[in-house]
Amino acid sequence: MSVRNSAAAGLLGLLAANCAVSADTAGDQAANVLAHDIYKQLIEINTTDSVGNVTTAAEAMAQRFRAAGFPAADIAVLGPNDRKKNLVVRLHGSGKHKPVLLIGHLDVVEARREDWTTDPFTLIEKDGFFYGRGTLDMKDGDAAMVTALLRMKQEGFRPSRDIVMALTADEEGGCCDGVDWLLRNHRELIDAEFVLNQDDWSVSSEHGVPQVAKLVATEKAYADYQLIATNKGGHSSVPRPDNAIYQLAAALGRISQFQFPFELNSITRGYFEQLANGIVTGEQAADMRAILRSPPDSQALQRLSADPEYAAVVHTTCVATRLEAGHANNALPQRAQAVVNCRILPGHSLEEVRQELIRVLNDPQIAVRYVADNGEISDKAPERRALPPAPLRPDVMKPLEVLVAATWPGVKVVPYMAVGASDAVYTAMAGMPTYTFGGVTVDRDDVRAHGRDERLGVAAFYTWNTFFYRYVKAITSQ
Repeated sequence: MSVRNSAAAGLLGLLAANCAVSADTAGDQAANVLAHDIYKQLIEINTTDSVGNVTTAAEAMAQRFRAAGFPAADIAVLGPNDRKKNLVVRLHGSGKHKPVLLIGHLDVVEARREDWTTDPFTLIEKDGFFYGRGTLDMKDGDAAMVTALLRMKQEGFRPSRDIVMALTADEEGGCCDGVDWLLRNHRELIDAEFVLNQDDWSVSSEHGVPQVAKLVATEKAYADYQLIATNKGGHSSVPRPDNAIYQLAAALGRISQFQFPFELNSITRGYFEQLANGIVTGEQAADMRAILRSPPDSQALQRLSADPEYAAVVHTTCVATRLEAGHANNALPQRAQAVVNCRILPGHSLEEVRQELIRVLNDPQIAVRYVADNGEISDKAPERRALPPAPLRPDVMKPLEVLVAATWPGVKVVPYMAVGASDAVYTAMAGMPTYTFGGVTVDRDDVRAHGRDERLGVAAFYTWNTFFYRYVKAITSQ
């Protein structure tokens, strides 16, 4: 047997041993109790941009690592201001390989108590689900990461490479994205050979039955644009068809009816190939095969694009997310503005899409400006583009495939392009191949991240907690 084959056999043996261990072992049970405690603590710390405090959550987790015996030199809480500090923790390994970086964000989107049926900042368990802001996006992943490192420390596990974890601020918006800030100011703390990002709900299910496990190897670029219509206004007793609200409404209508061109890349092509190879069936599978032809079948593409999830994989998308207009109830509006959020396919720049919006609107009275992450508005967007897909490393893929098969029998790992955006964009731009996998099972039609009554299945949380520990241990034991 060659050295390479021997290494592969050793890896498979390790994975088989991992998978053979029952999820009911005392270690797993204790880890689930700890993960629940951490999950509850994080959910009940408000980390919204408006009134929350990420530093409070970072310090709470840092205290757990100090109590577990991590040296002070391996725990850093740092950031640009008192509310937006990030936590970086290092578990030292043998140094045989360069470090792996685990990333996840501590901040959450806004949640109003009056909109929810439960208090969004209290972890509630009912009807087989955990409810609370961040239960799915992404304090579940944060809890799993913290639990795994604490468990490894307690067990005296010495990985083949340092395991670095960064829990950060402002991924959801705000002045100071934590991963970006760390890369700019303290790259030495988080520099790694590759990155594992947990910011996803990767095991897609239907009616509770897992269908596919999606490993994100690339993602769209994120961009916000401000649309402004202005008018001289006037008295509301004399209505005018050219008032600013009507202008803006017509413009948004044109955007809603416009579809960006169909495109595939190496990851999305492989995604549809694998889905059509037994994961989906019937007309849907036939349509997926048909869009892979050159040229793609237009009717098949139309049918697939009627599903918003599939449409987002093959098109750049833009949608209005905020509106503001008028200055008095009895006056014609002098100004109306909207934010249009776009998710841009790799290969296209943010400025290219701004120009396309201007073309679609075809109205010189409506200004289209770029809104940066820190809120600054400019007349031109960056030329930044989403990066090409990361190479599918065997040391990332093989453990994932084996553990997925053991955890969700019959489910395949499929490389995927995220239609959203995450901090993976910053680590990828820094030259660190980044892979996103959040091993929680969520029904396609019940994804409540960023929405009302956000929730995650109780069983899904505990399965993910055990899975993540075994996955990180497998890839750092090679």
